[in-house]
This record gives sequence, C-alpha cells and structure tokens, in this order.
Amino acid sequence: MGFVGVRMGAVWSFIFVVLAAISVTYAQLSPTFYNQTCPNVTDIVSGVIQNASQSDPRIGASLIRLHFHDCFVQGCDASLLLNDSATIVSEQQAFGNNNSIRGLDVVNNIKSALESACPNTVSCADILAIAAQVSVVIAGGQSWTVQLGRRDSLTANLSLANANLPSPFFSLDSLKLNFSAQGLNITDLVALSGAHTFGRSQCRFFDNRLYNFSGDGNPDSRLNTTYLATLRQICPQSGVGTNSNLTNLDLTTPDVFDSNYYTNLQQGNGLLNSDQVLFSTSGADTIAIVNNFSANQTAFFEAFAASMIKMGNINPLTGTQGEIRTQCNAVNGASGLIMGGVASAESQDASVSSI
Repeated sequence: MGFVGVRMGAVWSFIFVVLAAISVTYAQLSPTFYNQTCPNVTDIVSGVIQNASQSDPRIGASLIRLHFHDCFVQGCDASLLLNDSATIVSEQQAFGNNNSIRGLDVVNNIKSALESACPNTVSCADILAIAAQVSVVIAGGQSWTVQLGRRDSLTANLSLANANLPSPFFSLDSLKLNFSAQGLNITDLVALSGAHTFGRSQCRFFDNRLYNFSGDGNPDSRLNTTYLATLRQICPQSGVGTNSNLTNLDLTTPDVFDSNYYTNLQQGNGLLNSDQVLFSTSGADTIAIVNNFSANQTAFFEAFAASMIKMGNINPLTGTQGEIRTQCNAVNGASGLIMGGVASAESQDASVSSI
C-alpha cells in the first residue's frame, strides 16, 4: 500500500504540474498586461485610429480584417505584417491578401506612437487586437476586454496563408471546416461574419454572382433583383478595368457597426457568396443564428465580442517566444529588408474578407 501511495502521489504531483503549466499558458494573456509598462496603450491606439478615420471611414473595417487574417495563419502573431525580405516571403501576397489588405500604414503609425511612449514594450500582435476593438467602438459597436501579452513572430508563412484564409467564394460547408480548423464554432462563424457590417469589397470577389453563377448564363438566384441591378451597374459584365471597383459590404449602413448585415442576408442583399450562404443554404443551422442577430442587436454585439476574444486567443506567442518588434513590418535586426510591401498594399483601394 505504501508503494501504491507513493506512486499515486507522484502521479497527482505530475498532474498538478501539468495543470499548473496549462493555467500559466492561458494566464499569460491578460487585460492588465500593460498596466505598469504602458498604461495608456489603448488611448494611444485609439488616437491614431480616430485621426485616420477622419479621412478614411473604411479604416476600421480594414484593421479588423488585418487582425482576422493574422490570427488564421500561425495564430495571432503579427506574421501578416512582415514584408518580403532576404529571409521572409510575405503573407501579404496570399490570395486572400494580395492587392486587398489595407491599414498597414496606420499600424505603423500606431507602432511609432507607442515606441515613443513605451519603447520596446507593446507587440504588433497586440496592436492588431487593440485596433480591432477600438475600430468597432468608433463605428458604434460594443467594446470588449482585450486580452494582451502576445509577442511577435520571427517568421511568415505564405503557403499557410493560402491554405487557411477563407474565400469569399466558399460554400457554407467549406466555411464551417475552415473555422473549425481554428477552434471556432458555428456561432463564431456567423458572429465574426458580422464584421461585414462595414467596409468595402472589389467586384472581382463577387461579380461571378451577377452574370454566370452556375455556368448557365444566369445570375445567382439568391440575389435580390433590385440589388442585382445595382451591382451590375458597379460591375459591368465586360469586366474591363472594373474588377477592382468597390461597393459597400453593407448597402444600408456601410460605415456603422450594427446588425443590419443580418437583415440584408434575410432580404437577399448579402454581397459575397460567403455572406449569403449563412442564410440561404437550405436547412442550415446558421439560419436561426442570423435571424436572432437580425432581431436582437445586443445578442449580436455580445456574440461578436466573445468570438473576437476567442479568435484573439488562437496560438499566441507568449513569454520568451518570438519578440517585440520595433517595426511591425520587419523582424528586429533584419537586413536586406524590402520596404515595398506596405507601399504596394496601401496603393490598392480595396477591402474584402470572409469574416
């Protein structure tokens, strides 16, 4: 009995150590992480975004998209922000990012402001998380408590970006699989898709719905006919020089964070295929969630906040992992940096995603 008791004691000690390690891992992200080292971090981020939004009302949607597209590749580690260099192939060239991500200049401005106030302290990954929350609040949405303490990656992964970023052409089943791979459930999928309550999209991401959706020369039958006529004016069939034309993701309140996105889906006014499938897929379990969010904006706001926190916890680097970059577009001490990434991305006036 004594031997058994000793052995069981060792087992319980081992279990305690494992559980303690797990607890520490989750505890490393905390809303109070910068309370002592950079107490004004949120105010500084908010000030830069407020200023940017005066001339660019779309910037909030663009910043949320950066956080989303970062977290779906290697976790929330700011890998998306890295430009091409002698050792890095940027994720910015992935299909879901190329010529469509925006806001990199604003992120760089935030980083500069934080480096002046709190040098070598706030990670670029945390900047993206805070910027997403601030952007929603500025646009009229609900705030949430941002978990902080992420560190920045030393690498990017273009192939993983091409594999992991959801497509605006996805079916509902494909979206479910894509989100499930990140530990996100159906409610998260529908809630995070609500980020399309503001922002813009290029014709090339939805014009297949306007003219020859199923290869029979007809438009997508799920599209409201009035909306179809409007979209055809923006994206004529010739497509010559128009595939980068922009239209609002939410045709009713394009710059406001509200629940109208879901009402649009009920009326056949979802812009992207990945939007409309949430409501128009026969028998889908997402339909009831869309109906609930359309009828109850508070329910949407609360679910969106919870899903953003959950998404922000995807595989963060913490503790001694990674680094705190001094410039968000390059690892510390990088040589041979190609600085064109930000300029080329910012020159493209577009924003689309499947959240």
